[in-house]
Parts: sequence; C-alpha cells; structure tokens
Amino acid sequence: MTIRLGAVRQFTYEERAQCSSRLDIGSPNAEDNEETMHALVVDDSRATRSVLRRMLERLGYTVAEAADGTEALAHIQAGPPPTLVLVDWNMPTMNGLELVKAVRASHAYDGVCLVMVTTETDLSHVTDALGAGANEYIMKPFTEEILLEKLAIVGLPEA
Repeated sequence: MTIRLGAVRQFTYEERAQCSSRLDIGSPNAEDNEETMHALVVDDSRATRSVLRRMLERLGYTVAEAADGTEALAHIQAGPPPTLVLVDWNMPTMNGLELVKAVRASHAYDGVCLVMVTTETDLSHVTDALGAGANEYIMKPFTEEILLEKLAIVGLPEA
C-alpha cells in the first residue's frame, strides 16, 4: 500500500460543501444501485465509534468502522469507497489529517465526503483540516443534531 501525503489538492468552499453533487446518489447509473448510503467511522475509541455508528444507522446509513487512519485508508482503497467518512484527528499509526491528505491525493476519491470529528478545537486545526480537503469539521462533544446539521451543510441527505 502506497500512501502519498505530499500531494494535497486545495478545495474551494463550494467543493467542500457539495459532497452529494459528486456522488451520483440514487442514480440508476451508480455502481451501487441501492439507495443506502455507506459511512466509515474512523476513531481509535471504540466507544466513540459505537456512538457514531448508532447515530448514522438511525439515519439509514450502513456503517463500517476503522480504529486508525491506516485501517481506514485500506478500507477505502478496497472499494467501493464510502459516501461519508467521519474522521478523528488523534489516532495511532496514521492520524486523521494524514488520512484526509492521503484520500484527497487521489481524484478517485473526490466524491468521498470527509468530516473531521475531534477534540481539537483551535482554529489552526480547523483550517489545516479544511485546507487538506476535509468537507466539514465537528468538535467533540457533539449531539446528533449537530451531526445532522453538518451532513446537511455538505449536501448529504438522510439515507
């Protein structure tokens, strides 16, 4: 597995805010003809993964989990890529920012919506994540309503 971290595309606000426009959601030509939205939750905390999984499943998503960025990248590359990836910042092996950069290094994953979900609340972390290609940023602790708001901002409907 090759991971390129240096080549990061800069995304405009419009690109970050429109995940669904690049996803061909519900199209008869889509690879996955099911209307189910697929999500990947990436966090080294099993409890956090469980909470996010339950929230997303209530919204109609099918959910896979990864405990670090390396595991998540392997899952994404194995395909088909998920519609949504919720990414923690602080993880072993490959952190969340490194994962965002690795995913955004390939145009094959332009349609994947990446949302950081982290305790890192300072402005520099937010700007670094968005600059690297994250579509949105959620600060822990958060509620299901905040998650719904952020999904709406990036154009992802409830599944």
